[in-house]
Amino acid sequence: MGKILHRYIFREVVTPFLLGLGIFTFVLLIARLLKLIELVVNRGLPATQILELLGYLMPAFLEVTVPMAMLLAILIAFGRLSADAEMVAMRSSGLSIYQLAPPVALFVLLTMALTASLSMYARPWGNRNLEHQLWDIARTRASAGLKPQIFNDEFPGMVIYAEHIDTKDDRLIHVMISDERDPDQRNTVFANEGLMISDNQAQTVTLRLLNGTVYTSGDDSKGDYHTDFETYDVNLDLRETMAGIRGKEDEPKDMTLPELREAIARKEAAGKPYASELVEFHRKFAIPFACVVFGLVGIPLGIGQARAVKSRGFAVSLAVIFIYYILLSTGQGLAEQGTIAAWVGLWLPNIVFGILGVVLMRRAGRERALFGTWLGDLAAQLREFVSVRRGAGVSP
Repeated sequence: MGKILHRYIFREVVTPFLLGLGIFTFVLLIARLLKLIELVVNRGLPATQILELLGYLMPAFLEVTVPMAMLLAILIAFGRLSADAEMVAMRSSGLSIYQLAPPVALFVLLTMALTASLSMYARPWGNRNLEHQLWDIARTRASAGLKPQIFNDEFPGMVIYAEHIDTKDDRLIHVMISDERDPDQRNTVFANEGLMISDNQAQTVTLRLLNGTVYTSGDDSKGDYHTDFETYDVNLDLRETMAGIRGKEDEPKDMTLPELREAIARKEAAGKPYASELVEFHRKFAIPFACVVFGLVGIPLGIGQARAVKSRGFAVSLAVIFIYYILLSTGQGLAEQGTIAAWVGLWLPNIVFGILGVVLMRRAGRERALFGTWLGDLAAQLREFVSVRRGAGVSP
């Protein structure tokens, strides 16, 4: 009987987990999806490359949405059991809330292991591959994005014109460039031909112009002048053209757990500050452990009677998640500034919600009101106050 019941509860948790995982991930991905759609429209990226970019983005989002979906699943599952009076039947047969917890504990451990693998290995892997893929897209399409006999403003502060473009050899014929990146000096360049040369480490592409003239005008005392050249390099910073898909690179976030340990040990031995690495180190453990505290909080909060189980589950889960991540963001910010220790800033939300979860589980196990009688008394007083005011408003 116990195994059948445990399998039943486990199945009840899995379905809303998948639903919540899809919804939460989609919501967080919306901003990035819009940027990817812009790449499809403006740069003509094929669907296979878009799917590849999404695959590299997924670990960073799933690291956050897996604990969120797990909390929602527990709230909905136990809320439905309570709404359909199944929880009452189970307790009437002598089962306590602790005897119903093993399948949830197994589910929590599975999601914690998944979140830990995402945080420690999958997210750094995805970040690095995303960076390399974006660089390849920018590099291979630097010349492909330019159109012949058209004034191309693909790069900020520059306009490039070419009579003919050979995309196979990345060669431009009869080139004119208006370069206004320096507000104090404007260059107009004419050249017989140009070559695209990429630098993988600097993530730049250099347009090497051959046999031409630079006409320079500016606000300084030199006035306008021109210079003939055989070779003239124009650096094209492709990181600006691909901005928006991922934020500013933060090296500790792109490190796996062993790499973080090595970086911390290396900086500690050299006497260099390593606060950001230490914060990321604790984050890789604190976020997965959130599954445990969400499980402790979710079971007692989910057993309350409610008709609209799903809407209530979403509302409660969003409230818990909001408070948790406010505490996490605040603690992480203070830890990075050195105001508090890294372990305090990153583990404070888990400590707070862990204590709350233990208290709520004990009250639920004793079948007592989760938040005591003071909440009901306060609600009753508010209702009485409102009724008195309404009565005073209609009285002559």
